[in-house]
Amino acid sequence: HTMTLDQQSINTIRTLSVDQVHGAKSGHQGMCLGMAPVAHVLWSRIMNYSPSEPQWLNRDRFVLSNGHGSALLYSLLHLSGFPEMTTDQLKNFRQLHSKTPGHPENAVTEGVEVTTGPLGQGLANSVGIALAQEHLRSTFSTEDFPDLFGNHYTYVFCGDGCLMEGVTSEACSLAGHLGLGRLIVIYDNNNITIDGTTDISFTEDVQKRYESYGWHTQHVKNGNSDLDGIEKAIKNAQQVNDKPSFIILDTTIGYGSKVEHKPSAHGYGISSDEAVAELKKSYGMDPSKKYYVSDEVKQYWDEVKQRGDKNASQWNERLAAFEKKYPEKAKELHAMKQVTLPENLKDILPSYKPGTSEATRKMSGKALNAIGDAFKGLIGGSADLAGSNCSKLANSTDFSTKDRTGRNINFGVREHAMCAMANGIASYGCFVPYVATFLNFMGYAWGAGRLSALSERQVLYIFTHDSVALGEDGPTHQPIEILSMLRATPGFYVFRPADGNETNASYAVAMSKTKSPSLLAFTRQNVPNLENSTYEKALKGGYILEDVENPELILLATGSEVSLCVETAKKLTNRRIRVVSMPSVEVFEEQSEEYRRSVLGNGSAPILSVEAGATHGWQKYSHVQFGIDHFGMSAPDNVIWEQLGFTPEKLGKKVEKVIGFYGNNQGQLYDVSARPQLEE
Repeated sequence: HTMTLDQQSINTIRTLSVDQVHGAKSGHQGMCLGMAPVAHVLWSRIMNYSPSEPQWLNRDRFVLSNGHGSALLYSLLHLSGFPEMTTDQLKNFRQLHSKTPGHPENAVTEGVEVTTGPLGQGLANSVGIALAQEHLRSTFSTEDFPDLFGNHYTYVFCGDGCLMEGVTSEACSLAGHLGLGRLIVIYDNNNITIDGTTDISFTEDVQKRYESYGWHTQHVKNGNSDLDGIEKAIKNAQQVNDKPSFIILDTTIGYGSKVEHKPSAHGYGISSDEAVAELKKSYGMDPSKKYYVSDEVKQYWDEVKQRGDKNASQWNERLAAFEKKYPEKAKELHAMKQVTLPENLKDILPSYKPGTSEATRKMSGKALNAIGDAFKGLIGGSADLAGSNCSKLANSTDFSTKDRTGRNINFGVREHAMCAMANGIASYGCFVPYVATFLNFMGYAWGAGRLSALSERQVLYIFTHDSVALGEDGPTHQPIEILSMLRATPGFYVFRPADGNETNASYAVAMSKTKSPSLLAFTRQNVPNLENSTYEKALKGGYILEDVENPELILLATGSEVSLCVETAKKLTNRRIRVVSMPSVEVFEEQSEEYRRSVLGNGSAPILSVEAGATHGWQKYSHVQFGIDHFGMSAPDNVIWEQLGFTPEKLGKKVEKVIGFYGNNQGQLYDVSARPQLEE
């Protein structure tokens, strides 16, 4: 029997996906088979994208939130002609250094918008993408160019796992509240989880849930073959501008295979050569051919590519006309895309006089506003703590259904979705998003935080109330282990500035790291502006703040403990003490070995690290560590400081102990920075 071209294309998507997984003997086939029809309809009939220009600003965005079905996405990128996605890449699915990793990674593969795999993250990212798109459209549209910017949709595939993860409840609740009408989510309703059928753990009425969030909902009963029904549902969703859309699509996992509608279909269920051959036969495909695309299917997708490439080049012509007519707006947009800051960044940041004191969270608020005034791509907000976090942009409005130009986002008490949305906003290509809450609540947001680093997204985490000194709120709110966890995370920059100059420098460095997230930790309590801190020195991540000749001991501290160390050193008049401030370990690590050794003293004196948090990690930079390796306590901050020994008197006694120990040769002094390089 002859297949329609649509059916040929769908079956090609299926067999390419199965071949990839079978070639690797690892991966997930079932969802690729079940969602091939909707993938074909969306990618070949509806979606607007240009394989020749993958970063085209006005493209439709596609997010595979059920990222385990990555073989499906790679098949689509291959068919639609993304230059990198060759047959060889499909053959190297899940292999070392391929462009086809086990789960989609935006930093690896052209055409992948966001890194997905941890379920729910992609759907939550897409809410951020849709928000960025609305903001760009309202900010840059003019009467004569009303639909040049942000005139596209964001499409999401998701599964039941995504909907069970709490992050999507947070994000979808906010998406409904904000009326993000160009977000279209397609739910692969196949009734199967890894452990069985969904009814062992998931029986809620998903449609009613999304209606209650304020979404437009539809249900397509035959996702296996009703292509026109699928197309109609997506086009209906496009017409709804004031609400995000949720389409429930009934599909069969592992469609057409021996394991269809079985939990084993989720993974590598079609695992023998015979089963793969049989499946290809049942689809009317040649079982002897692998990674095969017929001439007809190739031609069909070539036409899709030409259409998309043409749309992109026509759009570029309109953009050029816009830039000619509105040079100021064009300049601003270019600055947003490149993260271009004023040359004289230091001059626009606030200046501080030694002797004055203020909480670093307030200093942060001033720096944030100075940068926000100079750089229109800064957009973000707090999880219902904007006043405490000092994170509002004073010269902007709130982003809402009535005002899309606002750059202040009210995330509500949704830390996880806030950070996942920020990853989506960062992926859009014109924005540096920032998020704010108490440092301790990074625990709530960590699923998204880790992905900021893995996917190389510039997100500013402006987290305040950074130690036990927040006081009476007690151990539920007092961070202990959080900084250690962040410093242990690859690609994450952590800043804990001691005063105003260090705060300014921390922001300057964070804004320059366009492929990394940064966490900036700030105090609730007042700290003094230090006599010898400078913006320039702080840019190095660690520097000598107070020096003496031939120090007997080096005090190494961060944040609010730096001023404690300065005071302690002053009180110990008979001792020679160097004080080192280290606002960022990661930035310090990037300095030359010579510089680092000069700061840490080349093993000439013992180093005592002082930080009001876990001591974990400080062993690398110090001989002895003073910190807090237990949970905090509920009391006023000065009482806690006294109780835990963070006073000049009590720290002074510890200093004497350390000097005595090494002075009497009880401990062997070594150079903490002298180590063999194990990297080749």
